[in-house]
Amino acid sequence: MPALASVVTVPSDRFQYEPPAAAQKARRILVKPNLGYPVGPPATVSLAVLGEVIRGLQAHCPKAEIFIVEGVCSKVAFETIMAKLGVYQLLGDRVHLLNADELELVEYPNRSPNPVRFKTMWAPRLLQEVDCCLSVSAFKRTQLKGAPLISASLKNLYGLFPRAKYKARSASSRGQLHRPSVPLVLQDVYHTLGPYFAGGVVDCTHKFVSRNWQPDRGDSVSLGQVIFGDDLLAVDRAACQAGQEAVPDYVTALEGQC
Repeated sequence: MPALASVVTVPSDRFQYEPPAAAQKARRILVKPNLGYPVGPPATVSLAVLGEVIRGLQAHCPKAEIFIVEGVCSKVAFETIMAKLGVYQLLGDRVHLLNADELELVEYPNRSPNPVRFKTMWAPRLLQEVDCCLSVSAFKRTQLKGAPLISASLKNLYGLFPRAKYKARSASSRGQLHRPSVPLVLQDVYHTLGPYFAGGVVDCTHKFVSRNWQPDRGDSVSLGQVIFGDDLLAVDRAACQAGQEAVPDYVTALEGQC
């Protein structure tokens, strides 16, 4: 985590997005929202928060091309999910929607000196063809193997990995990224794709709480805040504090490696 990481926490009804410096100079920007399921917020990021991110980018970077890129984790078709969640209304001449599962892929090196499982990972080539990438996530707590799993801006990057390469028992999910555990694989994800991301936004208007592993079925807890900044780990730590959740071990471990 950068020593001077900047994080802002604001009430949801006052959220006005100011992009990090890297985005303000960009001509091509990739926005990765958490929209992988045909279920509205807080299982997915709210259209209000995603729309404000797009508006803020357009205000600071009026000539930039913006690519909203998501890979769903559902048997429901990508186009059906995006229509149900209202994403198409955000599109325009310079705002495009792309299915991560249909993009050209390249193999990215894991920059960690001690990879957990993956020495390289496959993800869209587009990540290295834009000037700036941003993660826009929901804030969620599920249960895996009896332990809580916090999903925020870093876990949101799972949707960029192709299901065709990372599926396990279910072709609609990325089961390979759950072995040996999600918190451990997230360390590989951070050292592989993290360097491409100039910032994150976590929609803490409501916290999603699942009784089990299911990331699209659970309860909503009102928090009324949005957290954003120029570092994924710092943003996720602040989101946990706002959401009254313990900071995940994977965040603490990654902070110690930076």
